[in-house]
Amino acid sequence: MGEYLVRCLGCGRVHPPRALACQNDGSLLRTEYSSKMLTLRSDLPGLWKFYDWLPVKEPLHGSGSAPVTYRSEGLARGLGLENLWISFSGYWPERGAEMTTCSFKDLEAPPTVERMMEAEDGRVLVVASAGNTARAFARAASFVDLPLILVVPKGGLHRLWIDGDLSDTVMVVSVNGDYTDAIDLAGRLEAHPRFVGEGGARNVARRDGMGVVVLDAALSMEALPEHYFQAIGSGTGGIAAWEASLRLIGDGRFGSRLPKLHLAQNVPCAPVYAAWRGSGLEMGRCPEGMYDDVLYNRKPPYAVRGGVREALEETGGVVYGVTNQEAEEAQTIFEESEDIDILPAAAVAVAALLRAARSGAVGKGDLTLLNITGGGVSRAKEELQMTYLKCDIEAGPEALTSESGSASYDGLLVEIDEILGRRG
Repeated sequence: MGEYLVRCLGCGRVHPPRALACQNDGSLLRTEYSSKMLTLRSDLPGLWKFYDWLPVKEPLHGSGSAPVTYRSEGLARGLGLENLWISFSGYWPERGAEMTTCSFKDLEAPPTVERMMEAEDGRVLVVASAGNTARAFARAASFVDLPLILVVPKGGLHRLWIDGDLSDTVMVVSVNGDYTDAIDLAGRLEAHPRFVGEGGARNVARRDGMGVVVLDAALSMEALPEHYFQAIGSGTGGIAAWEASLRLIGDGRFGSRLPKLHLAQNVPCAPVYAAWRGSGLEMGRCPEGMYDDVLYNRKPPYAVRGGVREALEETGGVVYGVTNQEAEEAQTIFEESEDIDILPAAAVAVAALLRAARSGAVGKGDLTLLNITGGGVSRAKEELQMTYLKCDIEAGPEALTSESGSASYDGLLVEIDEILGRRG
């Protein structure tokens, strides 16, 4: 494997390989790989080609598809852009895209699950998700029968499906609330000694897995892009793109300038957009009425050292507030231009690109990368055998508001233990 250190961006202290946080401050940790040049492992499939820049001992066999990067013709022609490239994470066989979860969350889950397997501590992994991340973790965990608890908002249950068989070790807890409520409940479960959280933005495996988008694109384009477009919820994908770009600059073969981050959120439920503008968040009835509620995270890693704000500042980036109408128009334009369906979140990124191209913020010849973070769902559901995940436990309001040690919380733990016990 590639040798690496995990270092705190604040105090500079080196931490154990699987650490998630620094005891000295709240800064993010970052991997430092001994190999400074990007070397492809042609003997390995999917994202594992980038094995030397992934913080694992071995690949998680059977999982880990890679995105596909291609030069756009249809959308580029419609926008008058001569150098537009698209990174597509999803199912599109004609392009060689075989990410059957249809979301770039499939880049995060396999390295994270592999690191969990390497820990061998017998604890149950807990993952909070609005839906797409849950698909990816359910699929990766099913390959190795890893015990996994998915905590998902009730409104996200319809997104829970995978191709192939689902392991009995995967359990779904739905919460009667939004994604942040799911995160809060997952956090309380993680405090129990039997469970462990995956760490979210603090997990270097998740960030380095998502960074494969930029690594693959740089190889295809033979350079770092000048502009990078992505829709965000927490903004972790933007951090990952920034960190991958820093490594590629250190390589020396892909240019010396960081790509400008163009990050997009769905207004009015857009905490990163509000923070970047220095305005208050219009809570309203968030996330109801959003074009895609997976983009709503009330607690993004924004101001932390190494977080979203720093990534934007270092890259001269910008955050877009995209309306539902803009996203709907963008989705139609993309699907008609490129002849593949995309997820609503990806349409928010397309809307940001449309706005930038029309305003001249992106020049005609600028090397531009659009990250389509999910697509091909229609194709996948037509052509693949899907298994739909069912809710095992419903966590009502009392479970969300009660303290650890209360009857309602302890009752939830008892239910979880009973199900885990029955499933071995």
